[in-house]
This record gives sequence, C-alpha cells and structure tokens, in this order.
Amino acid sequence: MTVAPRLLFAGTPEFTVPSAQAILASGYPLTAVYTQPDRPAGRGRRPRASPMKAWALATGIPVYQPATLRDPAAQAELAALAPDLIIVAAYGLILPPAVLAIPRLGCVNVHASLLPRWRGAAPIQWALLAGDAQSGICIMRMEAGLDTGPVFVRAHCPIISGMTGGELHDRLAILGAETLRTVLPDLLADRLAPELQDDADATYAAKLDKSEAELDWNRPALELERQVLAFNPCPVAQTRLDGQTLRIWRAGAEVESTEALPGTVLREAGSGIVVATGSGVLRLMEVQLPGGRPQPVAAFLNAHRLTGRRLGA
Repeated sequence: MTVAPRLLFAGTPEFTVPSAQAILASGYPLTAVYTQPDRPAGRGRRPRASPMKAWALATGIPVYQPATLRDPAAQAELAALAPDLIIVAAYGLILPPAVLAIPRLGCVNVHASLLPRWRGAAPIQWALLAGDAQSGICIMRMEAGLDTGPVFVRAHCPIISGMTGGELHDRLAILGAETLRTVLPDLLADRLAPELQDDADATYAAKLDKSEAELDWNRPALELERQVLAFNPCPVAQTRLDGQTLRIWRAGAEVESTEALPGTVLREAGSGIVVATGSGVLRLMEVQLPGGRPQPVAAFLNAHRLTGRRLGA
C-alpha cells in the first residue's frame, strides 16, 4: 500500500488558492495549511481571514496561523506534523533555516516572476512598471536568501499591451497552479535537478508603498501609463484635483507635443481626458472620486469639466 506524502501548504492571498487546489486535484491530500493571522479590514476594521484560510476551512483542511515561524514553539508545532514537503506561495512570512530543514524533501516556492529577475514581494507590479515584455512562474527550492534558491522549472507568460496588475496576477495564479501540478510528481520523487540562479542578473521587487501611487506629471507619459496599469487594482494610481484624490484606473500614453505645463488637461471627450506630461500625453480612461465608484470617463464627464485645469497641483 502506497503511503500518501505529507504535504503542507503555506500561502495567504488570493494568488495562492489555485495552487492549493491543484495539489488536491492531483490526488495529493494536504496535511495542513499555514497562513498569516487574520488582519483588520474594511471600514469596521474587523479581523478578516485570508483567502487561503477561507478556502482551507471550506475544504476541511486544518489551518495554522503563527505570527512568526522564528518562535521555537511554532517550529516544534510544525515539525510535529512531519511534512515530507512544504509548498509555499506568497505566504508573507519568512521561513528561517530551522523550518527549511524540517521537511524530508525541503521547501519549494511558487514565485510570480522569471527568476533571478524580480526577487521579492511585488514581482508582478515591478514587471509592469519596468515595461517587461514577459513575466512568468518559477518553481524553486527555498533557501535562506530572498528568492535566491535554485529553480526547478520556469513557465513564461507574455505581458500584453494594456494589461493591468490584476489581469497579470490572475494569469500567473493559474499558470502557477498548472506548473505546480505538472512538476509535483517529480518533486515528490526527488528526481529533478534544479538550476542555480545567476545572482549577477538579479533585480529586486520591493514591497510597494501607497505613496508610490501618486502620479508625477513631470515624468514621461509611458512611465505614467505603466504606473497606472501596475497599480490596478492596488494601490491604484492617483493625482490631486481641487484638493481631492482622483484615482486613475486605466490610462494610455500617446505621442503628442505640447507646450502646456505637465498635469494640464488639454481636452476631454468620451474617449478620454488628455493630460500633458513631461513627454507626450496621458489619456485617462477610467477614474474615481472619493465616495464614488470607478467609472469610464464618458460617465465622469457628465458631471465634471476639466479642460484647462491642472492635475496634481
């Protein structure tokens, strides 16, 4: 009789759920799920379970939520589960060397970039901010460094013009699940030789701060377009209008010369609000004012006129 491997899954946001589902769909049970502690969310700031916790509870899988894995008690609790392999995807907590050494087959990570490009917390957004032509998924062996471990397999995903961070996120979540499902039998049989990363080619995808969502109209339109796309749906690019925050959900850069000061609204129509930048113009196509919902510019212009005014001032 074949004994099923003891698998633990560690993940937190929506991105991780398809990978966990893929494990079960491949016929492997999950002994337990690790996810971050519930966080305050919404207007009432009430504790909210992570998407991974909600899925695990609905599926009947035990859930563990230590605040840190550096605590010896948390490490002992994990070791008592006797995992053969730990699979990690966007967990958000560091796995110290003591934890990495627990599973017989080690720990693997489903990472949303083509390593060594974009190691770190926000690889999807940084790929868009940099104007990369492609992104992808790496299944890698975890080690003490940040996303520095050798890579078992890469799967590529083209970045289509106009693609938002949310759209790329969703594609990579599915690609990650499909790639994990394909490679899992070989991982469990320990018959894959991972490829070392070239540290000389590494780039770092630092965690994004909300302050980085503010548009600087002195920058070229193409850079602003990338910022708008990368920050949709979070934290959402924004500018100032009459002392209010105007959030910009979709926009496109266009080649056009103008003597107007950056941030000046040149013209408006149902097809977009055209704004001068440091080089070229940016056409705003979906916007949002405080208290309202995101709406196409055509609907926004029913109640607002911006031509000649200056955004961000």
